[in-house]
Amino acid sequence: MLIVDDWAEIRRLHRAEGMPIRAIARRLGCSKNTVKRALAAQGPPRYERATVGSAVDAFEPAIRALLAEFPSMPTSVIMERVGWSRGRTVFFERVAVLRPLFVPPDPASRTEYGPGQLAQCDLWFPPVDVPVGFDQVARPPVLVMVSGFSRVITARMLPSRQSADLLAGHWELLLGWGRLPRALVWDNEAAVGRWRGGRPELTEPMNAFRGTLGIKVVLCAPRDPESKGLVERANGYLETSFLPGRTFTSPADFNAQLAAWLVRANQRQHRRLGCRPIDRWAADLAAMMAMPPVAPVVGWTASPLLPRDHYVRVDSNDYSVHPGVVGRRVQVLADLDQVVVTCAGTVVAAHERCWARRQTITDADHAQAAAALRAAHRERVRRPVETDVAVRELADYDRIFGLQDDLDDHPSVDVADGEVA
Repeated sequence: MLIVDDWAEIRRLHRAEGMPIRAIARRLGCSKNTVKRALAAQGPPRYERATVGSAVDAFEPAIRALLAEFPSMPTSVIMERVGWSRGRTVFFERVAVLRPLFVPPDPASRTEYGPGQLAQCDLWFPPVDVPVGFDQVARPPVLVMVSGFSRVITARMLPSRQSADLLAGHWELLLGWGRLPRALVWDNEAAVGRWRGGRPELTEPMNAFRGTLGIKVVLCAPRDPESKGLVERANGYLETSFLPGRTFTSPADFNAQLAAWLVRANQRQHRRLGCRPIDRWAADLAAMMAMPPVAPVVGWTASPLLPRDHYVRVDSNDYSVHPGVVGRRVQVLADLDQVVVTCAGTVVAAHERCWARRQTITDADHAQAAAALRAAHRERVRRPVETDVAVRELADYDRIFGLQDDLDDHPSVDVADGEVA
């Protein structure tokens, strides 16, 4: 058989050197017919093995009959029904070839997004332990948001996936953009909403959030990950390109490293776009909506009466408050970084947000003030009360109870002399 090297040489000698067929045959030691076939061939010679029948061929009519009636029947069930008793691999390969002939095609559509149209959102749970203080480590969620048009990625680690932290994280990422996409796309995250009775239903905090911003929130249908494929791919990109080889000392360190890496990631060449995401960012921002005149209320909020132990709870942690406002109503506002407590407009507590669980955070000034107030209270309790109280004569009680007349009728005894008067 003619090899590719000889085929290429024959064509070179004939085309470039102008050598006749007879001379080429003499030089290469082959027949003239071989030279003629090489010159007439449209491509290089290839070895093709003669097809040999497969053991599955005899079962193919039965396989086709089952697939025609039950297109989604599992291959293992088909194998049992037709009586196949040999290796699984060759049978599964044949069924994989035949099944599309009986199943209606369901191609995935390639969706194009306009500038400022939407951003896809998701929670990514990085498989790495992050120290959160008090000798605890955790794997907090990361809120990831990807613009549909430019593919710009922004992300931030959150203390929890609860509604208060999720919306606070959303607002912080949108503030970083400085503009608002017209819609946010989410899957069935509990803090965002869920499908009920075939219809999407947003949570009350998310409805309040989107209403203040004036945007739309789209909930993907269950089991439809393709609807937010941009952010799903971004999650995979973060896990394979950002995470490997990194260590973190705290959530703040994680967010700092992530922010620095995202600057470079948004300047990479995007294969699908054919350009860098940052190259589309100006057009994307120009088409987005302006920020609302009033910021949405996000984070943890509460308005309790401060108990005697002068602590308030946010998430699972207790934070001290100045004991001077015990018994009064206070306002608690906690975001991703701070816990602030006010009373009648005055700040009575300010703590850094604790990411650990079930901890008690005490301000030294609050503890000192509480000790002073307790000491003053004990002093007031011990101190005798100085008041003017009238002292009655014992004879007055005798007259009240009618004992004075009885005493007049009996002789009195002079105790000093021991005689009866």
